[in-house]
Parts: sequence; C-alpha cells; structure tokens
Amino acid sequence: MSALTAPPRRYLARIGRDERVWLAFAVVWCLFLFAIMYVWQFYGAQRTPIESYRIEPAEFRALTQDYIAEYRIGEVSGVPITVPTEDGEAFLAARAFVFEPVLQLKRGESVRIYLSSYDFQHGMSIQPLNLNFQVLPGYVYVVNLTPTTTGEFGIVCNEYCGLGHHAMSGRIIVTD
Repeated sequence: MSALTAPPRRYLARIGRDERVWLAFAVVWCLFLFAIMYVWQFYGAQRTPIESYRIEPAEFRALTQDYIAEYRIGEVSGVPITVPTEDGEAFLAARAFVFEPVLQLKRGESVRIYLSSYDFQHGMSIQPLNLNFQVLPGYVYVVNLTPTTTGEFGIVCNEYCGLGHHAMSGRIIVTD
C-alpha cells in the first residue's frame, strides 16, 4: 500500500463482547467516582469550611504585624509566637520562605485563622493532619479550626514558591 492509496473503507472493526463489558465497567466506575466526590463531602466530613475575601497584601501585612505586636508571647528561631485574640482570631502570613507567626492554640478552643500571602502563591499543609490550603496574595482566607490533639504541628509549603521553597515551614503549637 502506498502513501497515496486511500485507507480501507472500514478501518475500525466492531469491538468484541469482552471489550464492551470492560468499557461499560469503566464508564460505570467513572460515573460512580464522580458522584461519590459530592456525597463524601457531606457524609465523610471531608469539607473544610473556608471564607475568603479580597485584600491588598500591604493591608494584610499591617494587620498581621499589629496582631503580632499585641499578642506576642515569645519567639522561636527568630519567629514570634502568638496566641489568639479574646475573640478567638489569629493571623498567619506566608512569605518567602517562612510562615509567621508560630500560633499557640488551646485544645478544644475554636479559632478563626486569617491566612494570606505577602508575595507569591504558597500552599499550606498542616502535618501530620494533612490539612491543605492554597494561599494567594490579594486574598485572605478564614480557616475555622478547633484543635483536638495537643502537640506541635508542622506547616509546610506545598506549592513551589522559589529557590527557598524546600526550607519554608512554620508551626502550630497546641496546649491544654
């Protein structure tokens, strides 16, 4: 057959019974997984309630620095440690290449964490709980959190943000 010859009139053969069964199984499985995504949010308690607002990075930086100045209780490795306000609010900022401040929370007490970035897109992953949030400059996210376990929890950036990304970390300390 040369390159100038037309292809055969019927170049797709009918699929066999076995192929039809597997194809039907794959389609049904895909539809099931698609539906279960929405069901699991409600019955699996896998939905994290988040509010978000538009804010200028400079304004968020000023709010965070005011919060740190008023609620600072110490320092670890040059990063301030803070406690939530009387209303149960805290600020957490992502910047190259650190999360600040270190938050000291009490077990069982709900806190609203205002989260944003000063500079780049970052990701925030609280380990070992595997809570993940996208952090964008120009937006503040309000994360409602009620710690149930005491200990020290690491925060890592899970969105590449530059050459120091591998060292970007923070902490949440939960006490009794």
